[in-house]
This record gives sequence, C-alpha cells and structure tokens, in this order.
Amino acid sequence: MPAIKPSSIRDLKDRINIHDVVAREVTLKRAGSNFKGLSPFTNEKTPSFFISPDKGLYKCFSTGNAGDIISFVMETERLSFVEAVETLAQRFNVELEYEQGGRPKEDRTLRQELFDLHEFITDYYREAFLADNEGGEWIRDYWTNARNFDLSVAEDYKIGFAPISGIELGRRVVKKGFSKDALEKCGLFYTRRGTNPDTMGYRFRGRLMIPIRDHQGRIVAFTARQLELTPDDDPSKEAKYVNSPETPIFNKGSLLFNMDRARMEVDADTPFVMVEGQLDAIRCSSVGLKGAVAPQGTGITDTQLRLVKRYEPRIRCLLDGDSAGQKAALRMLPLALAQSVEVTFIPLDEGEDPDDLLGARGVAALDELLERETDAIAFATHSIAPDKDNLSPQAKAKAAGELFQIIAKAESETAQTEYVKQVARELDTDANAALRDYRRLLGSRIERNPPSRNGNAVQNEPDSRNPVHTVERDLLALCLNEEEIGNQIAGILDEEWIDTGSREGELLNLVLNAFLHDMWNGPDSLNEQLEKTELRKLAVDLIFEKPEYENPTRLANEAIKRLVAKFADQKITKIKLEIAQKQAEQDPALISLFDEIVKLQNIKGNPPQLG
Repeated sequence: MPAIKPSSIRDLKDRINIHDVVAREVTLKRAGSNFKGLSPFTNEKTPSFFISPDKGLYKCFSTGNAGDIISFVMETERLSFVEAVETLAQRFNVELEYEQGGRPKEDRTLRQELFDLHEFITDYYREAFLADNEGGEWIRDYWTNARNFDLSVAEDYKIGFAPISGIELGRRVVKKGFSKDALEKCGLFYTRRGTNPDTMGYRFRGRLMIPIRDHQGRIVAFTARQLELTPDDDPSKEAKYVNSPETPIFNKGSLLFNMDRARMEVDADTPFVMVEGQLDAIRCSSVGLKGAVAPQGTGITDTQLRLVKRYEPRIRCLLDGDSAGQKAALRMLPLALAQSVEVTFIPLDEGEDPDDLLGARGVAALDELLERETDAIAFATHSIAPDKDNLSPQAKAKAAGELFQIIAKAESETAQTEYVKQVARELDTDANAALRDYRRLLGSRIERNPPSRNGNAVQNEPDSRNPVHTVERDLLALCLNEEEIGNQIAGILDEEWIDTGSREGELLNLVLNAFLHDMWNGPDSLNEQLEKTELRKLAVDLIFEKPEYENPTRLANEAIKRLVAKFADQKITKIKLEIAQKQAEQDPALISLFDEIVKLQNIKGNPPQLG
C-alpha cells in the first residue's frame, strides 16, 4: 500500500483545527486559551479532557490518553493511522499525496470501501423506491397511506425499497468495482457460492429499507421492514424487521439510530427522546420531537448511554406500552443511573406505540404525551408495584428492596439518598426506616463483593502524582518546546550519556537524532516516527504542559551538567569494580582503566555547555 507523504500529513494537520475534530465527539467549553470537556474515553462527571487549539493537541487526565487530531480519530473511531488520516482528509476536503504518485483505487482501506458501498446501495434502494414501475408505486403508496408519512420524510431519511430480486443490485456493485472482500464483509450478501451476481444470495428482498447512520452521519447498515411483497423464500420471511449483521463499521450496541441529527437538536431545554424503533424515531422527529433516537433492536447499552451523555445528559423514555416495552424501560434505568444520565418516562397504554399514536393524531398527541411525563422513581415504583396502595407490609418491603437494587447503581450518594426518600413517599413508608434498610442492603452487598485488590480498577479521577523529573525528562522537555535549544543540545550531547532504558531517555535519543540528521519538523513529526503509544503520550504531556522558561539556555546547561555527572559516576563505579578484580589478577590493562577514570572525571568537571 503506498505510504502517504509526510509533507501531506503535516499539511493536513496544519489545515484542520483540532477543535473542529474533537467537537464532533465532545461538548467543549472554553478554559482560558484551551477547551475542556468530559472524557470520551471513560465515564466521568467532572471534565478532565483538554484540547489546545494553539498546539493542536489533546490530553485526557483521567486515562492518560493524549495526542493530535490523527491519534484522536484513531482512538475514538478505532482506526489505523492511514485510515484516520484518510478519514480526516475526506471529512475536511483535504487532498492527500502518496509516495507512489496517487493511491490506486484498489488500495482503498476496507472501512472506507464499506462506507462507499453502503452509500452506493442506499442510492440503489432509493432509486427503486422512486421507480416508475409496479414496485415503486406500491412502496410509495405503502409509505404514504399504510404508514402515514409524507414523501418528503422519505427523501429526508433516504428511505428505499429492496426489489424482490436482488440480482440487479449484485450486477451494479460488481460493475462499480467493489472488492470481493467488501462484498463478503458488508453483511448484505450471502457469498458462500462466491460473488457472482447470479448465484450469490441477497439479505434484503421485498422490504422497506431504512439506512442506519452512525453519529457522524455515515451510512453503516440497514433496517429492513417486512412487507406483503417480501418473498416466501426469504430466510427471514417471518421477521417484521431484519437488521444488517455486525461488520467492521457496524456495532449495534455502540450507536443509536438518528443520533447524527438528534445530537444537533438537544440542549438544556430539549432532552433526548428514547424510542424503540427506527420508524418511531422518524415519526417523533416529523412531529417536532427532534431529539428522538432508537437502539438497534437490542436493549440499551452503557456505550449508547455514554454517547448520549456527550451531548445532553437527559433522556425522555418513550417506549411501547406493551409489557416488553415496560421491561426494556426498567432495564434501562439502572444503566442510566450508573452513567449519571437523568431519565424521565412517558408511559403508554397497552397496545400503544409512538409511531401509531403520533401518526394518527400528530402534534395534538404530542402535547398529551408530554403531560404524562413522570420521573424515574415514580415510573419504576408503578412498574414494580402497580397496586402500591393495597400492598401488605411484607409486599412493600419486597418492592422497596427491588427499587433499592436499582438505586444502588447511581454514582452519587446524595442522589441515592434522595431516591430512597422518594421511594418511601411512593410506598407511603417511613423515610428513616427506608434509609436504614437501604444502608443495610448496601452493607450486605459490600460484604459479598469486597473491593478488588489486584490494582486493575479503572481510575476516573486525574492522577495527582507528579511524574519523576529525571534529567532526561528535563532535557526532552527543552528539546520539544525550544527548537533552537534542541538543535544546540543535539550538537554537543553524546548518545552514550543518555539512559535509553527509560521512556524519557529513549524518546530523547530519538528526538536528538532527528535534530542531528535534519529530520526534525517540529513535534508534529513524532506521530509518524513513534510506534510506541507510551512515547507519543509522553511527548504530548511535555508539550501540552509546557512550562514558562525564563532562561532555557541556563536550564539546558544545568541539565547537561547533571546528565554528564550521572553518566560519569555510574561509569566510574563500574570501572573501580573492574580495577579491583584486575588488581587481584595483576592484569597489565589496569593502566588504561585508570586513564579512563581520569577522562571521566575531566568531562564531569568540565561538561560541554551551550554558548
């Protein structure tokens, strides 16, 4: 695969502001010349993630993650270096140059090809939806009359139709030149008999097609709705909805349908609305609930809630009124409490679902629904104890115990206490007794689950311990932040003096070599040169936390003096041990060893200094 030219990568980083990259993932607030936000790498309530637009760097004090725009995209989107560079170039319309004069078409990364393939297939399904033939007329009638949606909504969401025969789609993707690897891994074709359009199978036939986008707006999968046209030989004929399988670009537990739009609509006055299905989300959006999102046919996950929390930590839960919908809502609550996401619920009656209700009555039904909104504990109490006013003391205690198990998931002790008091009010019991019962429950849980002693617990708070300031670290910081000083240090420092067994020494040696061989292009060049993640993080730490040097030359000379002294003392100690051994053997090489000690003492007393 042709390498991307280093000059092209530098140009990419010069032209793209790190704020524009990070703001897609993190809600940022100004903090002096920097910006801060909640870490995208861990669950936290206090911002410990900072970016410096001036330096083009980010630093997460919770996890230690640090880097530039490329490493940020690599970590948040799980991409390789080349994939991250190409993703940024495409996203910000920057043209890349390759070492071999332009990247061949067949060398597209698989992930990018899968994105392109899904866009191509979406356009094909959309064409079939709009076609002037029997299938096109049928699906448009279904959309407008059976589903009660405007055609403008179908246009907005790129709703499509998968024809009963998939052969034409197969012929088009092959003719377009998509690779065999992409066709096999996209999950849209059955390729056990190869990728011949006439013999391979097609996952979606005779179904309404709803494209699924990730939170950045890229089409990564499809949901297919069963129709009267769905053929009998469809392996999933009886399934009302069929989703794409998981692929290199689609993990159903990591994204929420409509998040790419909803995240732009939510704010302090407009929370997210969690619904059960894609058509529910589209319906809510069409009547004014712009923050509607939906999971991908599974229960809500921690990852999805963390994604929600990045933009607005409040959710209205509007799930179907059947028992499955109620159970799904109840399962979601402890996960939300653990993530410090505030949830309210809009209960629906048995048999009601948001799509049918809002589709039939529109905005009028929306106002009625919002009047039903209730807080999390009231909803949970009604779900667990629907006949709460007629419970026996034992039944009340049992219901309270189930509610306490949910409340215990909340991170805040203050929130836990308030929730317990609310449970007491809902069940009409004594608040102090409820608190004692709750604390007793927590005590028994702690005894059953003692704290881990293996040291592997995740640390969410910034590490307040100061790093060990070795002389190599001090010199490295000077080289990274004061280019002129770095050049001078490289000219007088001997590689032998550096302890390359430490991270600081290893990186200092690499940086000095870059200066010596005229390969230093500033700190930006480190991302391409450093294969070890810990070295990249160390470099970013020292650049991000740059001290104000009053006299960098004096600091450099003091550090060089300490470095030489450390090296000389260690070497002299080693030589003295060798002399003791050779004296016993009356070895004639003793004279040269004494000479070496004299040389070391001379260099220690007169270390090289910057002018």
